[in-house]
Amino acid sequence: MAPQREWFEKDYYKVLGVADNASDKDIAKTYRKLAKQFHPDANPGSEERFKEISAAFDVLGDEAKRKEYDEVRRLGAAGNPFAGMSGGRGSGSTGSFRVDDLGDLLGNIFGRGARAGRGGAGRGAPPMAPQRGQDLETALHLSFMEAVNGLTTTVNVTSEVACHTCGGSGAAPGTAPVVCEVCGGRGVINDNQGLFSFSQPCQTCSGTGLRVENPCPTCHGIGVEYAARQVKVRIPAGVDDGQRIRVKGRGGAGRGGGQPGHLFVVVKVDAHRIFGRRGKDLTLTVPVSFPEAALGTTITVPTLDRPVTLKVPPGTKSGRTLRVRGRGVPASSGAGDLLVTVEVAVPAELTETERQAVGALGDLIKGDALRENLWSDS
Repeated sequence: MAPQREWFEKDYYKVLGVADNASDKDIAKTYRKLAKQFHPDANPGSEERFKEISAAFDVLGDEAKRKEYDEVRRLGAAGNPFAGMSGGRGSGSTGSFRVDDLGDLLGNIFGRGARAGRGGAGRGAPPMAPQRGQDLETALHLSFMEAVNGLTTTVNVTSEVACHTCGGSGAAPGTAPVVCEVCGGRGVINDNQGLFSFSQPCQTCSGTGLRVENPCPTCHGIGVEYAARQVKVRIPAGVDDGQRIRVKGRGGAGRGGGQPGHLFVVVKVDAHRIFGRRGKDLTLTVPVSFPEAALGTTITVPTLDRPVTLKVPPGTKSGRTLRVRGRGVPASSGAGDLLVTVEVAVPAELTETERQAVGALGDLIKGDALRENLWSDS
């Protein structure tokens, strides 16, 4: 955006009553407070003050506008092209300042280049920068063990690639793009609006500074085409479900010599038959009988490689989790743990002998007494 005349005359920081190094958050907070205070509906007769506040926030509340406004203030009175102006436009000059120089002055301040049209190509401003390619995303389904161990595989991607006929130039074989005669290769043109000269992308060359006279028959001059391709991707060991893996430079092709984008591979991991997962830790539920939980025992549990033995302490309650260190998911920072949750199994059916044994135990261990102890503790 080109600077307005008010930028040279108004101290918007003073209008809002904030310091020139105030944060964006503080500026927005102050504006909301003042806007509420001086809104015409709540405070009749404050229309001008409300407009002044709104104009200040329109500039300071926009990061790009605020940056340009701060640059204008930094230049001070010496950089004010309106200082000493009488407002006349007929002769093309006012005092010692020539109106024709205003576009060049603002161009130098804000990097918009010199005015074109008075000599074709301007003053050596470079053409518009090449365009970077798009970032792409694809999904990759892995088994539980593939995610744990990692692997190198390929994914299929259909995207823009550099045209195989013209190599990305957009011009037919044997020809090359020519400098745009409208903008002189600058990629922008200037619209003279009296005191100001506004820069905008050249419509003829789409802001590239170059024009294709003989378009490539394959890509029709755009330099890219859609094609299916395979991309090799290395999946690190221990990757988790939903994790995004970046493959640098394997996204969409850039235009005008720009760099390609990146490819992001979203990993979808299948569930395991017996193991669950919590980050680097594996989870496992193991049933034990009541006598094993009450008296304690040693059980054998599976891991990702070989079984290990685990001691269940006497009096273990159903739902207690025991930890086997270093038997989780391998990782560069160290393997996780195996978390074994003990679940006391209650048989659905009993033989007559088992029923008599359980009944005898029930005569010794009364449920009412257990519950009374629980309630008395509470």
